[in-house]
Amino acid sequence: MVSGKPTVRQIAWISIIPQMLFMAFLGVVYFTFIESKFLAAYLTCLTYLIVSFTLRLSLTHNHRKGMILIRDDKYELAIDEFQKSYSFFSKHAWIDRYRFITMLSSSKISYSEMALVNIAFCYSQIGDGRKTKDYYLKALDQFPNSEIVKTFLKTIESIENSIKVDNISNQTKI
Repeated sequence: MVSGKPTVRQIAWISIIPQMLFMAFLGVVYFTFIESKFLAAYLTCLTYLIVSFTLRLSLTHNHRKGMILIRDDKYELAIDEFQKSYSFFSKHAWIDRYRFITMLSSSKISYSEMALVNIAFCYSQIGDGRKTKDYYLKALDQFPNSEIVKTFLKTIESIENSIKVDNISNQTKI
């Protein structure tokens, strides 16, 4: 589904290891108790997919709802959903920290960080530059190694500098 909105997906490849171990565990269980190798393999894959999707769907409900609202250009409503997502993952930081196990997620970026970045993006789309910058700074404070946040803050800084230069050149013309 292409939305025309910028989307960044970074994968922590090392997180694939616990997922493969979980799948291997399922395989050992099914292959031990089921004679048909095809059925055992099928059930291993099916169980993995069901567990994976159920965990992600249930734990990231607000995040996914916010992404849908962004796609539909409903930024104010999306901010509320991302705030809820941020609150949930802040309250249950261990779920976010160990998302490669708790949600079988390979995302390199935590859901807390994604929520703050998405809130900032939504504020930028509704034209609130101050809140945009505030949320990016909040994200940088909590995630100082975030390349996404650093990039957006550099972009904002370059735009601010460009506006200052334009204002100075306009004043000198008068």
